[in-house]
Amino acid sequence: MQNTEKVDPEFDQYAHSYAGLLEDPMRSLFALDPLHFHRRKWILIERLLKNAGMNLSTLKWLDVGCGQGELLGLAGSNFAQAIGCDPSASMLSKNRAVEMHEQPSPVVLPFGDSSVDFVTAVCVFHHVHGRARTLLTSEIRRVLTPGGMCCIIEHNPWNPVTRAIVKRCPVDVDAELLTARKASVLLQTAGFETVSTDYFLYFPERLFNRLISVEKMLCKIPLGGQFALLARAPA
Repeated sequence: MQNTEKVDPEFDQYAHSYAGLLEDPMRSLFALDPLHFHRRKWILIERLLKNAGMNLSTLKWLDVGCGQGELLGLAGSNFAQAIGCDPSASMLSKNRAVEMHEQPSPVVLPFGDSSVDFVTAVCVFHHVHGRARTLLTSEIRRVLTPGGMCCIIEHNPWNPVTRAIVKRCPVDVDAELLTARKASVLLQTAGFETVSTDYFLYFPERLFNRLISVEKMLCKIPLGGQFALLARAPA
C-alpha cells in the first residue's frame, strides 16, 4: 500500500535559498548560467522524443519533482499542455507562471489514471530511497496513457566530477546516485520498455555550441555528467 501520509518535504527548507545552495566553484567552471543545464536537458529530451516518433504538440507533459518549474517554463510551450508536481509547497510557490500541483507524498502523484502522455523525472530518483523508488515508478506508470513515454534524467555516478559536486552540495546531502542500468531495471520491473539511454554534459557551456555534434557522437559512452533514459509504458 502506498504511503499517502503528508510529511514535511525536505526541500521546503531549501526553497528560499535554493539557487545559492547549488553554487559550487566546480559547477561554475562548467556553466555560469544556471539555466544552461535546463537548456541542455531540453535539447536532449526534444531529440529523444522526436527520434521515438512522438509529436510533441499533441502531448500532455507532466514533470514530476518539478521544483521551481524552470524546465516547464523553458519547454512547456512545445506541448499541448505542460504541468508539474512536487512534494514541496515552498518550492512550487516560487513560480506562478506555470501550472504546478503539490504532491500529497513523495510517492503519490495527484493525477488520474492514464491522464498524461509524457512524464519526466529530472534528478528526482536520487532523492528517493528503498521501496519508495518502486512506488514512485508505479505511480508514473499509473498516470501515463498506454504507450506513453517516461524520461528519467539522473547524475551519472561514473563521472568523477559529478560525484564531487554532488558530495559537496547541501541539497544532495541525502543523495543516493543510481546508474543508468539501475534506472533501467527499475523501469523494466514496472513494465516499461527501455527505448534509449543517452549520456550528456561532456563539455562546458563555453564549448557546447561548437561541440554539440561531438557530444551527440559520445552519447552512448557512459562518462557524461548525466544520463537520460527514455522508456515506453505498456500499450
